[in-house]
Amino acid sequence: MNLTTRAIEARGMIDAQRRLLLEGPLPVTGPTRVRVIILLPDETDIDEMEWLKAAASNPAFDFLKAPEEDIYSLEDGRPFNDER
Repeated sequence: MNLTTRAIEARGMIDAQRRLLLEGPLPVTGPTRVRVIILLPDETDIDEMEWLKAAASNPAFDFLKAPEEDIYSLEDGRPFNDER
């Protein structure tokens, strides 16, 4: 009996028929038996765009709008050119 296990993370969705659909192929050759653990997002979780909107409109960050906080100019740093 083999008691060691290996974890592989994969993302996917559960469709309207309650089937698990993975976003891509698994790095395992089959057929083989597996155990599946499904992690569901907490109902209170918000997506990244909602989080960014909330942070941008939060009055706690209003001090960043003050002119004295604008300490960088276009001449600071070096341009980033993604060569992909």
